[in-house]
Amino acid sequence: MKARRKYFGEGAAAQDFWPSFTDVMSTLALILFFLMLLAYVQNIIYGNNLENARQQLEIARADISSAERELRFIRLEIDKTRTALALSEQEIENQKAIIALSNEELQSLRVRLQSIAFLRLDILQKVKESVEKELGKYNEKGQELVTIGDNANIIINESMVFAFNSYKLRPEAKELLTQLSKAFERVLENPETRENIDAISIEGHTDSLGNSDYNRELSARRATEVVNYMFSVNPNLEAKYGKYFAANGFSKFRPINTGSDEESRAANRRIEISIIIKDSNIQKVIEKYFDETKGILESR
Repeated sequence: MKARRKYFGEGAAAQDFWPSFTDVMSTLALILFFLMLLAYVQNIIYGNNLENARQQLEIARADISSAERELRFIRLEIDKTRTALALSEQEIENQKAIIALSNEELQSLRVRLQSIAFLRLDILQKVKESVEKELGKYNEKGQELVTIGDNANIIINESMVFAFNSYKLRPEAKELLTQLSKAFERVLENPETRENIDAISIEGHTDSLGNSDYNRELSARRATEVVNYMFSVNPNLEAKYGKYFAANGFSKFRPINTGSDEESRAANRRIEISIIIKDSNIQKVIEKYFDETKGILESR
């Protein structure tokens, strides 16, 4: 009896053992399945990530290639800019040289034109000095015999030459006009001076009293009387240089004093002597300048 109970007891233990083993194996299988599933999912995820990485790499390579092309283009533009800048700097230097040369030529032209412009003043200054050397600077009344006005003309006060409202010469005016004729003859003996003179204009001027027609005739007669007397006392002046002299009457229309008192009117009654320079000579100087500079500028 005891042995039988022992046997049945051992069978119950065996029955309890097998279900436990089955559970373990099932659990292991389930774990293995999950591990395999996890590995599979990881492979899928890894594969997707790898593909994305490859795509990103291709995009990056394309961007790098584009950037390299852009960089090459920029370098090319920089080289072009440097070349253009170098050429511009050279051109600037060339222009500076041209400007410097042009300034020198312009200065030369300015000197030539100034010499012509000052010629008329120089002639009249010599005439004035010649008269003053022979007759002195002032008359008995303390008036200057001849003056040079702001317009660079010799001015002779009418009271020293004519009586009021007359074109007949005063006796004391004859000595003054005699010296003027001699002075002009000496000045005109210089061929370089004559080359630039177109005319020597003897101009009569009146005040504003009286009508313009009468004053125009009076001023013209006074100017003519001055020229005629200089030629009569110095025939050489007319014979050699008469073609340069002209007489003109300006009536009341060119006053040098706009006042209405007697002193102002007396200042306007006058004889003026003007040197007229040849325009053609000035034009020749300018044309010569352009001819001289044209070849220089074209060679640049």
